[in-house]
Amino acid sequence: MAAGCLLLAVVATYPLPASAAEEVLLFDGTSFAGWNGDTEKTWRIESGTIVAGSPDAVAPRNEFLATDREFENFELKLEYRMECAAGCNAGVQFRSRRVPNHHEVSGYQADIAPGITGGLYDESRRNKMLDVPPKALQEKALSLTRDGWNEYTIRAEGRRIRLAINGIPLLDYTEPDDTIPLEGMIALQIHGGLRGTIRYRNLRITELSVPMREDPPVRSATP
Repeated sequence: MAAGCLLLAVVATYPLPASAAEEVLLFDGTSFAGWNGDTEKTWRIESGTIVAGSPDAVAPRNEFLATDREFENFELKLEYRMECAAGCNAGVQFRSRRVPNHHEVSGYQADIAPGITGGLYDESRRNKMLDVPPKALQEKALSLTRDGWNEYTIRAEGRRIRLAINGIPLLDYTEPDDTIPLEGMIALQIHGGLRGTIRYRNLRITELSVPMREDPPVRSATP
């Protein structure tokens, strides 16, 4: 093989930089196109916003509005606003799947709840918190709330997961279990027991390419 052809073959095995990826809207603001869930009783659209819950009733159980397609490596940004009197709990699922013949989903959840906002929970799988940011850091991020709205950023690259709220990095977690799937749907949650509303808007995603392997760092030959 000629040297020029060899160089071309090597370059072609590496992905484009993330900056070359395109940000795409996941919600068109007017319909549930591309989503699935209980849109008859639980989920509705108000003024370009996805809404669930009521101040006059308690959510009877967890419900999820999920994307029709799955995602693997991505940066997801969205805004949420919770107004509740009791049971204040919601979250954003990712790399998740619906549990067959059940209302639950299984997978990672970026949490939204007092004391664990910005935490990473494993919903209906290991059923435990995987990591929770310090309370002071949560308070710092939530102090930047704008008219009750907070921006959540979820970045998943390989086994590394990073969460931020209002631009404040809260969590950097690397999954130690290599049997955990790296792809799945994104889903919005209203938690059972919530009396009030949870709202989501401005959902947009940038799909990322990551190398199949990571080369070891180059080390100097001299100490």
